Amino acid sequence: MPTHIKLLLSAVVIAAAAALGWWQLGIGQTLPGYVVWGLGAFMIVALWLFPEAKSEK
Repeated sequence: MPTHIKLLLSAVVIAAAAALGWWQLGIGQTLPGYVVWGLGAFMIVALWLFPEAKSEK
């Protein structure tokens, strides 16, 4: 996957995880807010760490 697409996808994940995490904390749901932040961080690390699957022909 090209780097510019990874950067764009990372930015979208950061924005979504931040917004949803703060919203959960704002309504008093602390554990789900932290889970959303952790899942967002894991998704970004996995995107950059693991290689893209390719088929062999």
